[in-house]
Amino acid sequence: MQKQTSLKKNALMNALLTTLSFVFPLITFPYVSRVLLPAGTGKVSFAASLVSYFVLFAQLGIPTYGIRACAKVRDDKEELNQVVQEILSINIVIVVLTYIVFLGTLLFSPRLQNDKLLYLILSIQMILNAIGVEWVYKAQEKYAYITIRSIIFKLVAVILTFLLIKSKNDYIAYAGITIFAASASNVLNFLNLRTMVSLRKKRKYNFRRHLKPILIFFAMSCATTIYTNLDNVMLGLMKGDTEVGYYNASVKIRNIFVSVVTSLGVVLLPRASYYFEQKLFDEFYKITRKALNFVFIIAVPTTIFFMFYAKEGIHFLAGDAYGNSILPMQILMITLLFIGMTNIMGIQMLVPMGKEINVLISEIVGAFIDVVVNLMLIPKYGAFGAAIGTLLAEIIVWIFQLVTLNNAVYAAFQKISYLKIFLSSLIPALAIIPIKNVGVSSFIKLSIAGLTYFILYGHILLFVLKEPLAREMFSQVMNKIKSKNT
Repeated sequence: MQKQTSLKKNALMNALLTTLSFVFPLITFPYVSRVLLPAGTGKVSFAASLVSYFVLFAQLGIPTYGIRACAKVRDDKEELNQVVQEILSINIVIVVLTYIVFLGTLLFSPRLQNDKLLYLILSIQMILNAIGVEWVYKAQEKYAYITIRSIIFKLVAVILTFLLIKSKNDYIAYAGITIFAASASNVLNFLNLRTMVSLRKKRKYNFRRHLKPILIFFAMSCATTIYTNLDNVMLGLMKGDTEVGYYNASVKIRNIFVSVVTSLGVVLLPRASYYFEQKLFDEFYKITRKALNFVFIIAVPTTIFFMFYAKEGIHFLAGDAYGNSILPMQILMITLLFIGMTNIMGIQMLVPMGKEINVLISEIVGAFIDVVVNLMLIPKYGAFGAAIGTLLAEIIVWIFQLVTLNNAVYAAFQKISYLKIFLSSLIPALAIIPIKNVGVSSFIKLSIAGLTYFILYGHILLFVLKEPLAREMFSQVMNKIKSKNT
């Protein structure tokens, strides 16, 4: 049996990766948004949203399905080799077909012809994602490798950002750097793959066994992409690139915190799939219960803080030209909690249970709600209307998955210390209200308010109200520190 990597180590590595994902846009986006302005960032965001649909078809649901499929057979080396070869072969064929369609679209679309180079650069991620086979590394819980590799490429991308982006016309360079930061490391993944699995064919391939679940996961990805990327596309078509730029600024800031809220859940899919396959149900429910509690501990205070300090956050991270991003950001911050919960309930519970069809249905319903609300609100309210559509979609997805899981998740929700978390989040908010009137820059104001708020939040949660999971996490960290000092 393969030795299991510690979940704590995986969580630590993913927390480090999440912190890097937080720091990278924190460093680059304030600079990029001021140089490219709303029209430039909106142009890249619109193009990226369109290309994302081709990327979606090229991946075909494999990134999530591959983790589950490989995690289930990770103790059987021969079967693991077979599964990896079959899934990778399917992925390569689909990428080739998708790229042919993409090039045809680029050739015959006048709108895309205006920025042909931009679309070609963004399309490279289709190839890099396929050869990256990151699902193999995640199934094997190689989070240390994933983290170190990502750190190197993101640091290089930060340097390139300041070297190459000098004027509002450098949006193509920005697109290229974005792809480099996100996907270029996949080349190393492919070169390193032979150290983990054999790519030599030994048995007859059985592609058919993968097709149905891959298509279900693909449909899930389609539905999710509709209500995460279609907002930009609909805004671009109905209101123009500048409105996309306003919305994109609020989404980028929200997504920084989404990565933090979902950081623990990311490492659970391979372990949860393994536990469920081995019928270790007590362990399965234990880790999902803690993950849901973790979501509340992180998402609630973050949402409340940025509801108060959205203006300062936008002005610091995007600039004064993005004033119309403030209200959309306040609405989108509310989605943090719902995204965190559905990440655990859908991907970390329903998928390992083999109920991915229920996740698909929930996302189709959410996508439908998002499209309908966008059609109603975007023409009049622009980015604010798109934010409302996204919020309603996330709430609907959460309700559907909650009803589907029924008793399997109710016990987990009953263990969450709602009153302690909300009180710990609301009381510090009173202390930071006066800071808004201090005559200093947005950065200093945001820094002082953030430190004050989260120090008070942590103190109240840990030492005054003594929330169990927070206390457990704090004790583990302190024990680690003490053991290193002895």
